Amino acid sequence: MRSFGSDNHSGVHPAIMEAVEKANTDHAIAYGGDSLSKRFSDRIKEIFGGTAEAVTVFNGTGANVVALQAATQSFQSIVAPQTGHIVVDECGSPEFMTGAAIKSVDSTDGKLTPELLKPLLHGFGNEHHSQPKTVYISQCTELGTVYTPEEISRLADFLHRHNMYLYMDGARIANAAVSLNKSLKEITVDCGVDILGFGGTKNGMMMGESVIAFRPELAANLKYIRKQSAQLFSKMRYVSAQFLAYLDNDLWAKNARHANDMAQLLRKGISSAGDFEFTQPTEANIILVKMPKQLTDRLLENHFFYVWNEAVNEIRLVTSWDTAKPDIERFLKDVQL
Repeated sequence: MRSFGSDNHSGVHPAIMEAVEKANTDHAIAYGGDSLSKRFSDRIKEIFGGTAEAVTVFNGTGANVVALQAATQSFQSIVAPQTGHIVVDECGSPEFMTGAAIKSVDSTDGKLTPELLKPLLHGFGNEHHSQPKTVYISQCTELGTVYTPEEISRLADFLHRHNMYLYMDGARIANAAVSLNKSLKEITVDCGVDILGFGGTKNGMMMGESVIAFRPELAANLKYIRKQSAQLFSKMRYVSAQFLAYLDNDLWAKNARHANDMAQLLRKGISSAGDFEFTQPTEANIILVKMPKQLTDRLLENHFFYVWNEAVNEIRLVTSWDTAKPDIERFLKDVQL
């Protein structure tokens, strides 16, 4: 099966599989005491700067809840776009694990701005109100839109003036970075991001994500929060080995660039096939487009994707590091029937 449903549906890059196989020799100290995990920690400092402190976790939801617990106390609140993953797709885990309220903000493109946040930033110092503390953004967004470095910096500056933190869910940060032609550091710590969920599962890794704190006070308790959140690997070397291969020779960028290129090819083909309405710009590897229900029902007989908004029959198509041109050609052929 070839899928446009999610980049989570893709396989594992051969270089990642090879790294896991190489790690599978002899014994190694558990819980991060191995040499590969030490190398991963050092590599993160090389990429993001010396203040970066990283811990690995099992998955994206784990990264979100560990990071948000580090940045938020139970009497505080987290602000996120209404389409954010922590609002829509995590079964209340962030609220359950942090005890904090999540307040969602309507956003037409999935992005937050200081103007959208201002109405929620009130009640500071009033014990009757949860205290706004952390803002959640994802890069790229669930709609496939990408924050520019200027947009992130402006948002971070605004939050820091209110003694708040900016958390970036970077499950697809590789796709955003290559779209912007920027380094990972240039769109995170250089822009004022305080804590980052750094993902690789959607871009060629088998499993495992990481949380990277750029402030000492956020890094201080990460390892304890990870343990309490049931996100501590015992055989951590297998995740660290994947990340090292993922970061080596910019494999992360090569994989993401291919996924983005395939999205552009798919969008161009859909545009040529008919007068379909694209509801968001395709800035990374996600396409949102409206099609007649009769057509999408027929397409679903041979292709996997999700209907994003049933009310207007908007579908979401996601390309992956291993999406191939024949996959796109088969889909476009069925669109044109």
